[in-house]
Amino acid sequence: VTAFSTMGKNNSPKNPDNPEQFISTLLHPIDQNASALGATKAKVTLIEFGDYQCQYCARFHRDTKDLIVNNFVNTGKINFMFKDFVINDRPSDKLSTLAAIGSYCAAEQGKYWPYYDEVYRNSKGENTDWVSKNSLTQFAVYAGISNVKKFSACLDSKKYENLVVTNDNLARSIGLTSTPTFILIADGQPPLKIEGDQPYSVFEGAIGQVLRQIPS
Repeated sequence: VTAFSTMGKNNSPKNPDNPEQFISTLLHPIDQNASALGATKAKVTLIEFGDYQCQYCARFHRDTKDLIVNNFVNTGKINFMFKDFVINDRPSDKLSTLAAIGSYCAAEQGKYWPYYDEVYRNSKGENTDWVSKNSLTQFAVYAGISNVKKFSACLDSKKYENLVVTNDNLARSIGLTSTPTFILIADGQPPLKIEGDQPYSVFEGAIGQVLRQIPS
C-alpha cells in the first residue's frame, strides 16, 4: 500500500470530455473473441495497455499477472483486460503491430488469452528480431491453435491491423506514454492509473482500495 500511495499526483488518466463514454470505450473489448478474463458480474476491471515486444510488460506477465488472476480474477472480484499500445514498432517492420494482429487471428479460434500468454512467455526484449511470422505461428501452435493454415493466412492478410490501431489511438488519446500502463476502473469511482511494471503489492493495494469503496 505504501508503494502504491507514493506514486504521486498523476494517478488519474487525462480527463475526457465525456466520462461515461470514456469508461464505456475502455471497458468494451475491441473484438468479441478478445473479451476480459473474469466474471461478468465483477464491478472492477483492470486494463493493461501493453506492447508485445515490451520487456517490462513481459516482466509483469512473468512476475505479477498470474498472482492478480489467481487472487482477484478467479475469485470473481475483478476482470482483467488487455489493449494494444504499440510503442516499439520500427517503421521497417512494425513487428509489435504484427504480434498484436496475431492475437486477433488467435482469437478467431478461441485462443486470444493463451496466445497472449505464449508471446509474453517467449519474449526476448524490444526489437531483437525474435518476432516474426514463423515465431508467432509457433506461439499460436503452443497456444492450442488447431487450424495453423487459417492463422497463417490471417497473419499475412493483416486483417486486424485496424483493431490494433484503434486500441493504440485510444491509449494515446487519453495521454498514456509508456508500457505497461494499467487503468483500474470501478463502479462509481474515477479511473485510477498505475504506470510501469509495479510489484504485486502495488496492484494488491490499489485493487483492495477500490473494492473497499464499492457498496456491498
